[in-house]
Amino acid sequence: MLVIAVLVRWTSEGPAVYWSERVGKSNRIFRMPKFRTMRVNTPSIGMHLLPDDKDWVTPLGHFLRRSSLDELPQLWSILIGDMSFVGPRPVIPEEHLLVAMRALHNVHQLKPGLTGWAQVNGRAELRLNEKLALDIYYLEHQSILFDIKILLLTFVKVILRKNVVRTKK
Repeated sequence: MLVIAVLVRWTSEGPAVYWSERVGKSNRIFRMPKFRTMRVNTPSIGMHLLPDDKDWVTPLGHFLRRSSLDELPQLWSILIGDMSFVGPRPVIPEEHLLVAMRALHNVHQLKPGLTGWAQVNGRAELRLNEKLALDIYYLEHQSILFDIKILLLTFVKVILRKNVVRTKK
């Protein structure tokens, strides 16, 4: 992680870690760290909403996102109890519809995770209703064995780079 932090600082201006507000358990807002993959002063919106992300992504950012290495600082959020290894991915507060739908189906009572059932079943390619259905499925079927399965599938997907965040390079 130290090497990545140094490389982020070396290849672009700004801090190595970006702190993003996210919606956590019981809809409580918390600050989640990620290695910075976007330039300083990038609008705080979903990457898919940017007109041309190549204007905003740092030189190292494409690699960090495709390899999911940008997520490593979230181990801090797990350590302090804001997140767990497995659970629904934390969303930005501006994703009002998903936040409301999760609350309606009690998914908001789960601690958000570094990875989750939706991440191993489509991640960035999922539509909102598909993501919610997978989050509900996880809520209804959560167990230690299911979490282990998700962690193993996450490892395989990251190694194979399946369903990772796509950037328009």
